[in-house]
This record gives sequence, structure tokens and C-alpha cells, in this order.
Amino acid sequence: MCRLFGLSAGTERVHATFWLLNAPDSLAAQSHRDPDGTGLGTFDADGTPRIRKQPLAAYADRAFAREAKDCESRTFLAHIRFASTGGLEPRNTHPFTQHGRLFAHNGVISDLDVLDAQLGDYRDLVKGDTDSERFFALITKHTDERHGNVSAGLTSAARWVAAHLPLYALNVILTTPDELWALRYPGTHHLYYLHRPAGGVSGDRHLEHTGTAGRIRAHCAPLAQRRCVTVASEPMDDEPGWIDLQPGRLLHVAPDLTVTRRTVLEQPPRHLLTLDDLGAHAAASQQSA
Repeated sequence: MCRLFGLSAGTERVHATFWLLNAPDSLAAQSHRDPDGTGLGTFDADGTPRIRKQPLAAYADRAFAREAKDCESRTFLAHIRFASTGGLEPRNTHPFTQHGRLFAHNGVISDLDVLDAQLGDYRDLVKGDTDSERFFALITKHTDERHGNVSAGLTSAARWVAAHLPLYALNVILTTPDELWALRYPGTHHLYYLHRPAGGVSGDRHLEHTGTAGRIRAHCAPLAQRRCVTVASEPMDDEPGWIDLQPGRLLHVAPDLTVTRRTVLEQPPRHLLTLDDLGAHAAASQQSA
């Protein structure tokens, strides 16, 4: 199963090394189970999006380790790919960028010819072969039609897919230089978030994990001293505050780290796919470890 990771540090530009490399269930560790691609998206201080991605597993990609240590941003988006649609090429590796936004997806959408027809001229935004990038283009189209309102555009696009296309899962994270959105739909895969105060729930807790022998396996002081909101496909450390986002809910993290959640998809998809409906490789890509 593909892994999603998003982080917002509000007004602070930070490093996300702990979550990407050092956490007990970091993105690098998860990539041993999802070998088809690694991508990391950030924003420069002036808001320019930057993407580093390769069709390699994160544990085998030295560039991923280097960038994870060095890059700095207010928001982060990372993706560990187990391919379901599209070949193992950089253009099919998440995250994707359109109109200054970054996007990654975990799931499967079918009947892509129908989706292509719905995109119209926005099909030109799609550079690869994936269902994910096409869905991102649909979000971009609906957002433009709603005068740049990302929440409304993402909601409208997801509702259209749920009503018209067969789908297995539509878990997504979308980021701008200072905002983050996450959608879980339907309940096929989990999507967790952690609204972590500086110092954790106790006020003095570092980002760390202690094993059964009492040894600290991971530790990161700088990010521990700042507030942040993290979204991930599974809890990545032993912090007790991880919450499983309810199916059909859209989560939004504002620049001041205010978190709002609202249900935007109340009904199940018109045509919910099962693993038996997928090809062998696509089915393998959607099974949890």
C-alpha cells in the first residue's frame, strides 16, 4: 500500500528529518514495503514548489536521505509508491504539482477515459499515466471554477468521482506553501493525523521512541520544540495523540495550525471496487502490510 505523509509547521520553516528518516515507522522504513517510488515536495521561502522524486525505494535512494536532512519548508508532502497505474518513471511518481500546489494520492480510480473527457483542456496538466495525477487535474479544474477555493474544489471533484467512476480508495493530501488538506474516502484505508503541541502532550517531550529495553531509537529536538500537524497513512511514533480521520471527512490545516474537519462525502461510492476487481499488481499495491 502506498504511504502518504504531510506536515504543516504553521509560520515556521522547519526540517522534517525525524518523520522522513528517523521515526520508528519513518517514510524510509515504510519504503521497504513499498518499493516503486519516492517523492518529497516542499516550498521555497517565496512559495515556489520543489519536488524531488525518483522511481526508487526511499531506503535505496541516497538523494532522498540527503534532501530529507537538508530541505526546509513550512509544509511537507512525501509519498512512498507501490504502483497501481502507470509505469515506474519519474513522471508517474508522486507528489505532483499544478498551479503552485502539491498533491499525492493512495488508492485506485478506474474508467480513466471517462475522467479524461471530464477534464477537457485540464487534461494538458497531466504529464504521466496515473489515475492520481488525473484526479489532481480534476481538483485543479474544480478549484479554478470556484475562484481558487481549494476546499470547495477538492470536495466537488471527490463527489464527482464518487458519483461517476469506480474507485477503491481516494485518500489524498494536498499542500500549498502554508496550508494542508487531507481527505479519507471511503473507509478502505486509514489516514491518521497528529496535532502536536510544542513538547508533545506533556509539554516537555522530545520526538522520540523508546524500545522495550529502554533505549531511545529516534530523537529530534528542534522540531519537538515547535507545534506541528502531521498526517500519515499510519501512526509513525508512539505519541498518544494520533487520530484516525473518519471516512468521508476533509481535514484542513490553516496557516496558524488551526485544524478543522468536516464530512464532505456522506454516501459510499456509487461503484466501490474490491481487491478482486483489480489486476494482480494493483491489488497488491492496495493491501496493507
